[in-house]
Amino acid sequence: MTSVLYDVPGPRAIVRNRILGVITVIVVGAILGFFLWRLIDTGQFTAEKWQAFTYTNVWVQIGLATLRTLAAFGVAAVGALILGFALAIGRMSDHAWIRVPVGAVVEFLRAVPVLVFMFLLYYGLPVIGVRMAPYWAVVIALIAYNGSVLAEVIRAGVESLPRGQKEAGYAIGLRKAGVMRLVLLPQAIRAMMPVIIAQLVVTLKDTALGFIITYPELLFYARYIGSQSSLDSPIVPATIIVGAIYIGLCLILSFVANTVEKRLRRSSPGERIAHAEQPTQEVTDTELIAAQKGAGKYDPGNLA
Repeated sequence: MTSVLYDVPGPRAIVRNRILGVITVIVVGAILGFFLWRLIDTGQFTAEKWQAFTYTNVWVQIGLATLRTLAAFGVAAVGALILGFALAIGRMSDHAWIRVPVGAVVEFLRAVPVLVFMFLLYYGLPVIGVRMAPYWAVVIALIAYNGSVLAEVIRAGVESLPRGQKEAGYAIGLRKAGVMRLVLLPQAIRAMMPVIIAQLVVTLKDTALGFIITYPELLFYARYIGSQSSLDSPIVPATIIVGAIYIGLCLILSFVANTVEKRLRRSSPGERIAHAEQPTQEVTDTELIAAQKGAGKYDPGNLA
């Protein structure tokens, strides 16, 4: 017997897969255990290394750094979504004089790394007499890169829809803008929501690159507190705490985005139609029974 994607493993394959799984778990556990042992052996879990985090002011500064990270991410995420929609619509234009330049812009923005963007904005612009704050250098670089990636995601989602969706929109009298706004984009967004969520998580993590251009976000403060010799240079404890904060922020973002995705699917036209048709079927059955009883032809077996 076979399934749709792969052959169902037999007894030997099941045993082999279990052995490989056990070996993988042992190897990964051994690697993690080695790193944990090295951390303990080098005294990274001693009280002296963690003493810095017993001060209230340190946690206040960590909180402020977290807020600065979220401030950069929030503006960058909204800007990237807006830019992504604009570039995606431009790439799908019927006019070559719009489609070709927009396509070139998207490919250029996708090819340049985020860190290079930040360097150009923060260190390159002063050469021509334009100075930019670290915050805006981080935000604009994140918008440019992630907006171009989201443009390709949205374009791929629209073009993956059946051709009949567009033709049905034109058949009821909608123009191209109406077909795109009312028919294609809502379906494409629901279909590509997991990819959009993943790209927003990447945007959140890329804010850590701002420490290189002195933007005081989480990683910048972790490096600062870890370089304090008066606190026994707790670089590893600071990195662990900051890493845990980043993981927590990414999990919260994923939870919020998944909740929005479920609500969008729950409110989709197909599901509303399915719920609307259910009571109609019950009324139809009732009317059918009444009609058959009135005609003297009622037989419960006919409704099966």
